[in-house]
Amino acid sequence: MAQRKIQFINGEIYHIILRGVDGRLVFMGEEDNWRGVFSLYEFNNILPVTIRRQRQLRKQIKKKIISGKIIDFDETDKRNKPVEILSFVFMPNHIHLLLRQIKTNGVSIFMQKFGSGYTSFVNTKYQRVGHLFQGKFEAKHISGNEYLKNVFVYIHANPLSIIKSGWKELGIDDVPAAIKFLEEYRWSSYLDYLGKNNFPSLTDRQFLLDIFGGVPEIKKHVESWVAYKKN
Repeated sequence: MAQRKIQFINGEIYHIILRGVDGRLVFMGEEDNWRGVFSLYEFNNILPVTIRRQRQLRKQIKKKIISGKIIDFDETDKRNKPVEILSFVFMPNHIHLLLRQIKTNGVSIFMQKFGSGYTSFVNTKYQRVGHLFQGKFEAKHISGNEYLKNVFVYIHANPLSIIKSGWKELGIDDVPAAIKFLEEYRWSSYLDYLGKNNFPSLTDRQFLLDIFGGVPEIKKHVESWVAYKKN
């Protein structure tokens, strides 16, 4: 098997793209999106992971919260993370991730666990067999803060393709409506970057908040991108 050209280095950041085989859907409904989020979180762990066991543990924690018992979530999170998930977006037939490797071979380990784990879920649910994702995941090394900012904005603007095919070439007619759509799209890290608790435990956001200079600058960059693509 040919070696991947890119070498993953600890402390470096990578833009990862995982596409459905032959362009097929990888998220067929809301339950699939929820399972994808859960899988991103739980499989970000060097240690062996059994999703069924993790779901049982989460239910136990939820019961304790409902009964009024105090839970220290730092104590319940026993993961040994191979990567930091800086941002993500789920599209119907592909996924974008911005990852920083923190353990040797961390990106490869995480992507293998997520890919096989989520595929197993989909194959069982829909009674299918075979690959869900298209070959090796795409990976691009992020060098420099400007490139990092551009990729971050690109990832979070991706859902606009759901409401307007070809918007990157054709532009956006109603910019305020497009911005509103992005701020209500659940299946990305953008809401959490805006300070709206969506999936706050999934991503490590402080690094990019510092790079941009805070929430207002992040919002400004995304909105400027959308408005620029109109012309």
